[in-house]
Amino acid sequence: MPPVRLVRTAVAFLLAALTAAACNSSGQPAAAGPPAMPPTPVELAVAKPAPVEDATEYVATVKSLHSTAVQPQVDGQITQIQVASGQRVARGAPLMQIDAQRQRAAVSSEEAELAAREAGVAFARQQAQRTSELLAAGAVSKQEQEQAATALQTAEANLKALQAQVQQQQVQLRYFTVAAPTSGIVGDVPVRVGNMVTSQTVLTTIDQNETLEVYIDVPVERAPALRNGLPIRIVSSDGSQTLAQTDVNFISPHVDDQTQSVLVKGAVRNAGGSLRPSQYVRARIVWKTADALVVPVTAVLRINGQFFAFVAEESGGRLTARQRAIAVGPIAGQSYPVLGGIKPGERVVTSGAQKLADGAPIQPATPAPGRPESRNPNPESRIPNPESR
Repeated sequence: MPPVRLVRTAVAFLLAALTAAACNSSGQPAAAGPPAMPPTPVELAVAKPAPVEDATEYVATVKSLHSTAVQPQVDGQITQIQVASGQRVARGAPLMQIDAQRQRAAVSSEEAELAAREAGVAFARQQAQRTSELLAAGAVSKQEQEQAATALQTAEANLKALQAQVQQQQVQLRYFTVAAPTSGIVGDVPVRVGNMVTSQTVLTTIDQNETLEVYIDVPVERAPALRNGLPIRIVSSDGSQTLAQTDVNFISPHVDDQTQSVLVKGAVRNAGGSLRPSQYVRARIVWKTADALVVPVTAVLRINGQFFAFVAEESGGRLTARQRAIAVGPIAGQSYPVLGGIKPGERVVTSGAQKLADGAPIQPATPAPGRPESRNPNPESRIPNPESR
């Protein structure tokens, strides 16, 4: 290609490039940067004072105030068991029968002899009356009359002695039927029909579950704070339900030398029948109750042993989440007492905190109609108690 033509081509390309640059500079503006992050919907709760209990939980034992061990009063072989474990019985109800054939025979023999003695007394009475009449007529001597009277007295004394023996044998016969000494619920029945029992054999127990007593071993370090009237709450195994409430009514004056603890008791009304004698339970002694600033447990995060919470703050007309280090006390119900880091009236994020970063925009979420506020069903499994470490 001739040089002149090359020059013209280069000039044409240059002019086209300048024209395109001019059009770009005077046309639409360049594309903007990435859009701003949209606010994250979160649920908020206001930090406010509430009554907080200073309580300590112990493993306690529930015992029956009326627990009776049933033992026979005679030796023999069991022929019949008339109750079952767990059955409610009234006082005097028959529980078991012990073989009483030999005792019945003894009672029958004594009763037959008693009839003979009664006949003898009747004859002696007739003889004494007859000799008295003959003495008045002068037909017998005074000595014979006195002998007849003495014979009557002897017969009557022998009759009374035999009557006492018959009564004793009849009472002994009743012991072969083992009856309930008190009303209540029958416990375990370890014996069976055919077993030989003695007066030392425990046949069963009868417990009254309406009134129980809780036994709590309190460490000696907390003994100075003990006093009668302190509330005691017996809670379920997961701690979510109160089974019974009572007060301290006994504090042992002695310390157990094996466990270095002080025995504390409280009477428990077992109205619902949810407690059983000798059952292990969780018992909380409430030392005192005071107002404290609290936040829901779902608002607290634990990172490397430090507790944090996101607090909603106003910034430029919108809400932002600010992460703060806070100090909290032991969990009280569904809340954490705040010891520092949050002021009363500030709003904390209770849900969605895992997705937030410090300074992230947030907006209050609108819960669906009828939807309850979200809570952690088991807060202790999510956030450990700082005192339990």
